[in-house]
Amino acid sequence: MRSASRIELRSIIDSDQENIFFGLSNPDVIKYYGISFNTFEATREQMIWFQNLEKNGTGKWWTIYSSITGEFLGAAGFNDLNKELKKAEIGFWLLPEFWGKGYMQEAMPLICDYGFNELELIRIEGIVESENLNCKRAIEKLGFTLESTSRDSELKKGKLISLDTYIKLKL
Repeated sequence: MRSASRIELRSIIDSDQENIFFGLSNPDVIKYYGISFNTFEATREQMIWFQNLEKNGTGKWWTIYSSITGEFLGAAGFNDLNKELKKAEIGFWLLPEFWGKGYMQEAMPLICDYGFNELELIRIEGIVESENLNCKRAIEKLGFTLESTSRDSELKKGKLISLDTYIKLKL
């Protein structure tokens, strides 16, 4: 477990499935997120994905909890870990009632420190839909810089979307 003053990061375990479903079925959370689930049972696929990240050495995700109230806040972590190139993609989401309260400003440094120090990364990438202005502002506040924009590079719900790549390098 990793912690800051108001949050705790815990490795994702099977009993987190209800919280993961609650987040990844929330229309506000999934608006700019790559996946969503309509049923609790379907969320099992995501739980297996989390387990396989660690088992295969391709990433690690955590649940984020309030260290004060014990409430589930969201999840964050790394995927697409490339040990040879020493880089990984970071992802995160919070339940809407916790947006704008500084929880990501506490969680992300812990996660990035883990990436740079434990995983020995030199580059962390964050891929953000160009229209997701709140996420772009948040990731910039966390010290990530815009590296590039891939215009009309992905199809989502029948519409082409652009993706911005933000990076943070180990200093």
